[in-house]
Amino acid sequence: MTGIIETIQNSINDLIGSSVRILPALIGGLIVLALTRYAAEISEKIVKKIVEKTIKSRSLQLLFIKASFFSTWIIGVIIASVLAFPGLTLGDIIATLGLGSVAIGFAFQDIFKNFLAGILILLEEPFRIKDQIKIDEHEGTVEDIHIRTTEIRTYQGELVLLPNTKVFTSAIKVRTAFPSRRTDLMVGVDYNTSLPQAKSILQEIMAKVEGVLIEPFPEVDLVDFNDSSIDLIVRYWTGSQQAEVRRTQTRVMSAIKQAFDNNSITIPYPIRTIYHFDQEKFNDYLPEAESN
Repeated sequence: MTGIIETIQNSINDLIGSSVRILPALIGGLIVLALTRYAAEISEKIVKKIVEKTIKSRSLQLLFIKASFFSTWIIGVIIASVLAFPGLTLGDIIATLGLGSVAIGFAFQDIFKNFLAGILILLEEPFRIKDQIKIDEHEGTVEDIHIRTTEIRTYQGELVLLPNTKVFTSAIKVRTAFPSRRTDLMVGVDYNTSLPQAKSILQEIMAKVEGVLIEPFPEVDLVDFNDSSIDLIVRYWTGSQQAEVRRTQTRVMSAIKQAFDNNSITIPYPIRTIYHFDQEKFNDYLPEAESN
């Protein structure tokens, strides 16, 4: 019985002794991790100041800022691991990372795919921060590109977070890729309207409406003989921002309506003509003898 007690006491003493020897190393590792947090923030600020002065592209600026932040954390974690476990060498860490990367890759494959897609988006720059884009049914202004998601603020003021892999692999319509953007506005006039007069009025209006660009020059095309109207399309250019496009279209529509009213040009309602026949006289199903 005495031997068992002595064995337990010796085990406890060894455990306490090991803890006392390891404790300073663990504390040192924790201190390094705490310092790494501040070092990452400081390096991020320093890199941000440097890239803002040397690199014009906002996307590349974000890439370097994020790279400095994560690089600092990786270095800090490695140093903390070596301090906390003195027997651990850099070769052991690399070997452990090599073996563990496969398992981690399977467990976090979606995160890694979004991470890589985010880096490729920042490098290739299919769009920039503050560009207005449309991806599937989502449309708005690009607010930020994170490691996992791309933030889009819709025109209604809602925030949409799209996975970077979806953004990278989807067809993207960049509304603000160029300084100007064309709007096609359809207008219908009745069949009694003089088409040269209607075209002339529309072209005069386009030259006067605020927000319509003179170059490229607005155009008016005849496009269709509809059931109740002859359809024309007014093609004009504005700035590419959505707010400018929307406000200019409102001014254009108001000006067209006012000008047509002043010149007695009618924008017709849908019209249907109904013909009444004597069904006994015009009955295709009666035998020829009976119909005579």
